[in-house]
Amino acid sequence: MKDDAPGPQATSAASDPPRNRIGSWVVLTVLVLLLLAAAVIGYLGWTSTDTSVPLSGYIAMAFGVIFSLAVGVGLMALLFYSSRAGYDEPAVLIPEPEDDSEAGKKDDGKGA
Repeated sequence: MKDDAPGPQATSAASDPPRNRIGSWVVLTVLVLLLLAAAVIGYLGWTSTDTSVPLSGYIAMAFGVIFSLAVGVGLMALLFYSSRAGYDEPAVLIPEPEDDSEAGKKDDGKGA
């Protein structure tokens, strides 16, 4: 009788992803073209006018970049802390223990 257990050569599909497929090359090509188009549009937008940016504009841009980086780093730190501290575990309902000593001493309304 043949055993249905997988042999040593058997691997799951998740552990051996397909490589060099045409779809992944198409996606990569489209993303690179979008990156190049964004870079060209950014360059043309930056150099198309003769207007100079005042010093206050560069200072405001620097503060915006620093603030955005601080928020991003802070949120990532909170994410890692939350994950390591166990706050990301699924919620579990903990039933309250029943106290038998209270149940036996119920007052049924009759005087003693």
